[in-house]
Amino acid sequence: MSVASESGIEAADTASYAPTDLTVPTRGRDRAAYDQELVHAILDEAYVCHLGFVRDGAPIVLPTLYGRVGERLYVHGSTGSRPLRMAGDARQQEEDPGLAVCLTVTHVDGLVLARSAFHHSINYRSVVIHGTAHQVTDPEEKRAALDALVDHVVPGRSVDSRPANAKELAATAVLSLDLAAVSAKVRTGGPNDDPEDLDLPHWAGVVPLRKGHDPLVPSADLAPGIETPDYLVEL
Repeated sequence: MSVASESGIEAADTASYAPTDLTVPTRGRDRAAYDQELVHAILDEAYVCHLGFVRDGAPIVLPTLYGRVGERLYVHGSTGSRPLRMAGDARQQEEDPGLAVCLTVTHVDGLVLARSAFHHSINYRSVVIHGTAHQVTDPEEKRAALDALVDHVVPGRSVDSRPANAKELAATAVLSLDLAAVSAKVRTGGPNDDPEDLDLPHWAGVVPLRKGHDPLVPSADLAPGIETPDYLVEL
């Protein structure tokens, strides 16, 4: 069973993703998770993903913006970029198989300092997605995807900015990637020192890291009378 999202994209109502050969890690399997809510939370909190693919036999990884709508990710790019040129047309998937990709998102939550150099680590939350990406060419889906990309960075911003015009839309490409072969991986807690190292005279523990926002810096040419919108105050 599935339900339609606001953009018309169908989203599965299952609570977890099925593990596959691509999504089961060979190390640290106890840290792997396939919970849909956890995956969504990790994706929705980050700003940048890393998109990996193979071109002419060589691996390429590009950092880029993305946005999620239901069970689909949208990745932003230029019409001249390599992955966009290689991905083909989503409306012609029978003729063009699309672009095989691996997309990753990672949060670093803490630096884990152990008594031994070997056991130093980080606390993190990550998501890895394998799949086939296709270009979005349907005008309505493309506009909805671009709104999702803007709102992913600052929720509420898409309705408080000028929409892309025809020229800008022609110069902008969007890839779609369904959430199917997906896994999350999480590390929490303190150092895992060996028992024989516990009495060593070295500090051990966690240096927590957090994401935050500094005070806003209004544009120098902002028109008089424009107040800070509520969504930025809340941010």
